[in-house]
Amino acid sequence: MLNRLLGFCVVCIVLGTVLYRRKSHRYPPGPPGLPLVGNLFQVPLKKIWIRLDSWKKIYGPILYLNLAGQPIIVLNTKKVTVDLLERRATNYSSRPRFIVAGEYLNGGWNMILTEYGDIWRRMRRSSEYALGLKATSQYQPAQSDEAVLLAYDLIHSTNQWENHIFRAVASSITSLVYDLPPLTSFEDYPTIEFLLDLVRRLEAAMYPGSYAVEFLPILDWLPPWLAKWKREAIKDCQRYTSKFERMFSNVKDASVKGEKEQSSFCATVLEPGARHNLSERELAWLAGSLFMAGYETSSNTLSWFMYFMILFPEIQAKAQEQLDQVVERSRLPTFADAKHLPYIWAIIKEMLRWRPPVPICVPHATVADDYYEGYFIPKNSIVIPNIWSINRDPEVYDDRIEDFYPERYLDCDGNLKDALDEGHFAFGFGHRSCVGRHVANNTLFVDIATILWAMKIEPAKDAYGKSIVPSIDDERADGIALHPPKCQFTCTPRFDEVDMILQQARDDILKGTRYSRE
Repeated sequence: MLNRLLGFCVVCIVLGTVLYRRKSHRYPPGPPGLPLVGNLFQVPLKKIWIRLDSWKKIYGPILYLNLAGQPIIVLNTKKVTVDLLERRATNYSSRPRFIVAGEYLNGGWNMILTEYGDIWRRMRRSSEYALGLKATSQYQPAQSDEAVLLAYDLIHSTNQWENHIFRAVASSITSLVYDLPPLTSFEDYPTIEFLLDLVRRLEAAMYPGSYAVEFLPILDWLPPWLAKWKREAIKDCQRYTSKFERMFSNVKDASVKGEKEQSSFCATVLEPGARHNLSERELAWLAGSLFMAGYETSSNTLSWFMYFMILFPEIQAKAQEQLDQVVERSRLPTFADAKHLPYIWAIIKEMLRWRPPVPICVPHATVADDYYEGYFIPKNSIVIPNIWSINRDPEVYDDRIEDFYPERYLDCDGNLKDALDEGHFAFGFGHRSCVGRHVANNTLFVDIATILWAMKIEPAKDAYGKSIVPSIDDERADGIALHPPKCQFTCTPRFDEVDMILQQARDDILKGTRYSRE
């Protein structure tokens, strides 16, 4: 009887404390929820960014949700996001706890998911050294090579265009990170198969509802022999770690022996001043994290580009007109042309604004209680910048927010208004912004400039000769990623010399490959 009474008193004290805490603070506005579960059943699993944007119109730029007791803060405009994630970055730069994906599957070494702390800061500094603006030129030759191979493949087997993009992006990243030679296909390359398997495994682990332990952390106390998810994640982590360390060691050994001059990420972080006291295991995982961060976002963006070119043929034609003026038709575009092709950059900026490949950021987490404009934001809140909504902020963009309009970034003379401004927020905010954004922009530039210089992209036709252009409403959502509608194209050379120029450049690239992939 006494035990029951004590238990009842404890429950009353806890409930009273929670209720007092909630009543004594003014939380940001948000939709009313249900007892205990809060807004859990009001948040859709697909296209969550659309629902959050619609709530902005009702509740304002900062939104509070309660998911079964977990406070969620949604940021829907540039002002509130910059105020919190950049001006108060120390409090808003951590990550929520990803038990399966971050701790067991990635061993706590994946910089994308690592909490804000000493290891993350050292990984970030090392990455900035190797991927910062000053370092990007060393990667440009490999990026140019991949652009040539991609353009050649698109012209000669257009029906496989998606696979060509996936190959080009995977090849570009592994060349950049590990100085591996160009990838000619996905077949017979165990390293690529391994990396793609890891990306799929990580995405599945992070998908909401995949593992009960994420909602019931007490299940983490189960020993591996009782928890299949834990056994499998630990085993996979050991396999991933072994592979990453071996790939990193290959670059290190070649660098030490002086077998060839290297310009890879792994070689760069071995330089004095770049390592920041990271162990070889941490460096090996840091290199692997770059593939995870860049593969799907880059391939998705290029897929959107192909779709946009048939959706907006007038924009394709305008870009090609500028390419003919600057590059002409006797050679391929190069990075030396970049500053003279503002319309290509305007297309890239508008692509990432209008249809960001990931419309909602990987969540941040607060490390302490905070107040913002009179609202209370509790410690351990999950903070979600809604990129979709921020990219449509009327205080930032003009009244053509819902239009694909590259000219918004150009002045009356056709030059970029601000070459240093991204023009969108797809790369994130604050300390957690994409460390490889300069490299990513360069990849997009040279790929898109080369494709548009070489070919005319037109929609496939049906049996009656009518063009098939899927509606933008047919876009596909997969977790937190947004993919273009399924579509097919024809890619035909724009002038007679294209095939000869691409063929010669491709032959030179493949002849210059002296090292085989794993």
